[in-house]
Order: sequence, then structure tokens, then C-alpha cells
Amino acid sequence: MDMAAKPQLMRDAVIDTILEAARKDKDVLFISADLGAAALDGFRADFPDQFIHAGISEQNMVDLASGLALSGKKVFLYAMAPFITARCYEQIKCVLSSMNLPVTLIAVGVGLGYDHATLTHFTPEDIACMRALNGIEVLSPADAEAAASIARLAVEDPKFRYIRLERQPLAPIYGGAFEGALKNGFGHLIKGSQVAIIACGYLVHKALAAAEELRSAGIDAGVIDLVRVKPIDGARLTSVLGEYDAILTVEEQSLEGGMGSAVAETLIDAPITKTPLPPIKRLGLKDGFEVVNGNRDELHRLYGIDTPQIVKAAQELVANISEAGLK
Repeated sequence: MDMAAKPQLMRDAVIDTILEAARKDKDVLFISADLGAAALDGFRADFPDQFIHAGISEQNMVDLASGLALSGKKVFLYAMAPFITARCYEQIKCVLSSMNLPVTLIAVGVGLGYDHATLTHFTPEDIACMRALNGIEVLSPADAEAAASIARLAVEDPKFRYIRLERQPLAPIYGGAFEGALKNGFGHLIKGSQVAIIACGYLVHKALAAAEELRSAGIDAGVIDLVRVKPIDGARLTSVLGEYDAILTVEEQSLEGGMGSAVAETLIDAPITKTPLPPIKRLGLKDGFEVVNGNRDELHRLYGIDTPQIVKAAQELVANISEAGLK
């Protein structure tokens, strides 16, 4: 990752990518419950017949999308994360999921992205809720390049998908090399041997910083960006994780059903091999977490998922393995 590279907005990268597709394909339709993104202005002005502002009516937006999808349209739904998930979960389950309609749900400000708005705008449960839906694909990019690539995939291969976008601009990670990560479902950003730190979205950047500190302290830490949270290619992921002594997952989600749970389930369901898979520890929001507003990084400190606490957890994992004589 080039720390000097200019941070970019995932939201704009995704909207611009879909806009370019709309120029060539009249079946591409964009439905938004939010007009707060400047990137939507061009879409609305240039293609008024392919842009619908649904207003603050996300449930109705989902039903509208279902009819359009049944008529052969490539439909993209866009709204703030809590409102395109929890607010219209019944409609998504009973309409989109039940008929397996190829509608792409795009959420902005996932996790603790709306840090000063507290629980009405937090989504510490969106991965658990959305990956529980039948037939859905859940994708969580960590930079604008990844987000744009996922948007192109959604245009070229329409499916029932949920795309999780960060609200804040993030530094580029992949430098033009994201396609391999999209194919595998994860990017092995730093290779190591002692502890693999697995994260997605915003927390990938914290994981990269933690890995640097760990390496300076003599611990060979790797970083895996779990781009596709569902479905996970178990064979590919377990093959990589088998090269490590321990696994540490880090997320802004509640530990019940979140990304760490998805990784643990993948390991449990993996084929039995002669070499046992490494132990795993999960960092995330614990049940009963204090609901406060404030700077996102301050919330990470409060909830035990900031860089120093990631480093500490990784060090403890490595030390415990050594003391137990497992390595």
C-alpha cells in the first residue's frame, strides 16, 4: 500500500462505473434513496430515464426493483447502510431472495462509518443479517479500485448481491492488482507465517498498520483482505491459512454472525486434513457494547479493535502457541 497515495471515495468509484455502463446499456437502472452523493448529479442529469429517486422509502424501493428486475432490467439500489439493510429486510427476504432476483444492493457507510450518528446509523450487524439471506453474495471492498471492479462485475454478471461501501475516502491498496483478489474472494496483501490477520473494508487498513508493527517486533504477520464474505471459497482460504500458526480476525461487526464467524465456519466445514488448521481468535464488537458517538478511531479504541489492540492480540496468540508447544 502506498501510504502517500491520495485517498479515494468508494462511493464515487462505484457510481461512476455504473454510469459508464448506463451510457452503453439502457437496461441499467439506478434507484437511490439518497441524493447526498455529488456523483449522482451527473447520473440524474444525463440519464433521467435510467435514474429513479425513491426518496426515504427503502421498502418500496426494493419492491420497485423487483418488478424492474423481472422485466429484464439490471437494477442497482443505493442507500445508507442501515436503511438498505435493516429497514427493508423483510422485503429483501420475501421478494428479492425468495425469487433470487439479480438486484444489486449498495450500502454506504457500513460498520461504524457514520461515527457521530450512533446506533441509528451504525451497522454492526449487517454482515450477519445479509449473509443469512438465501442466495446472496456479500462483497466488502477495501479501496476504490476494488469497489469499481466489483461494480463492473455486478454490471457484467447480474446476481443477487450486497456491496458494502465505506463512507470515508481510503488510501489505495491494490495498485491495479485487484482482479486476482476478486477471483479468489480475498487478497493476500502481506504474506507471513506466524499470524494471519483477516479483515475487510476499513479494518484492512488497520490490519496493515498492525502487521507493520508486528514485523518490527519480530513477529511474521500476514494480512488477508476478505473481499467476498459470502460465499467463501473454503478450499482456497484454508489452503492459505494452513501456512500460518494462528489466525486473527478483526471487524467492526458484532461477533455474533459477523465476518469472523464466517471465517470460523469455513474452517469448521473445511475437509479434514492431516495437518490441523491453526487456532483462531476473533476481535469485534462484544455483546453489550456501549453505544456512544464520536470519532471512528476513538470508537475502535473503546471497542478493542484499534491498531494497538490488534497488535496485542496477535502477540498473545503467538505467545500462547509457543507456550503450548504447538510450534
